[in-house]
Formats: sequence, structure tokens, C-alpha cells
Amino acid sequence: MSIIQEFKEFAVKGNVMDLAVGVIIGGAFGKIIDSMVKDIVMPLISWILGGDVDYSNWFVVLGDNPNNVTTLKAAQDAGLNVLAYGNFLTILINFLLLAWVVFWLVKLMNKLRRDKAEEAAPEPEATPEDIELLREIRDELKRKG
Repeated sequence: MSIIQEFKEFAVKGNVMDLAVGVIIGGAFGKIIDSMVKDIVMPLISWILGGDVDYSNWFVVLGDNPNNVTTLKAAQDAGLNVLAYGNFLTILINFLLLAWVVFWLVKLMNKLRRDKAEEAAPEPEATPEDIELLREIRDELKRKG
């Protein structure tokens, strides 16, 4: 088998195509969740906490801050040692929301699969009449014996 034929079999297999579709949809889904976090959730959290929406500018200067810089960009440009926890907080919230949404999607898909399997399950066939008669005779003999 030639390399081209082997590659063709590999690339056309269902698993590879499923993976490719999953990666593409996952990338798009990540953008949706990112937008939901930035545009909907974070403003609500900011409103509840009474703060600013931009958590990426939350930082702590580790050491001296001789020029009293107040923005993360200025602190980084000045070469100060900063602990920029705001961006991490935003990414963490984004991850938790993504995991929550994926959890509910998987839960919904499992429910739909179960419902579909229950619909597709054939009804048990009725017991043939001769078997029913044999069972009645057996039960009658047990009762008398």
C-alpha cells in the first residue's frame, strides 16, 4: 500500500473527520463563551460588586513603585515586577463558565439519547398462546401438588 493510499484512508476515516469537526466547532464555541463572559457575565459581576468591568487591569506591584504607576501597561513598560491577577481571574471565570455550559450540553445530549433509545426500543413481543397454556398447566400442577 502506498503512502498516499494510507494517508487517504487515515484522513477519510470517520474518527479523523469527527475530530476535525469537533475542533472547528470547539473554536467557534470558545468564541461564543468568551463573548458571553466579556459582554454579559463580567459586566453583571462588576455591577453586583460595584466595580469596574475591566479586570485585566487588576494587578499588584511586587516591590517598589517609584513612579506610582496605576495601570498594568505602565507598570510593565516601567519594568516593575507585577502580579497581574486580573487577567487570570477573567480567564478562570471564562473556563468555569465554559465547563458549566459543556456540562449542561452533555447532560442534554445524554437525555436526548436516552429518550431516543426508549422510543426506538421495541415493545416486548406477546408470549405465544401455547407457552401461556403450558405456564397455566404448570401453575395448576404446582397448586395441586
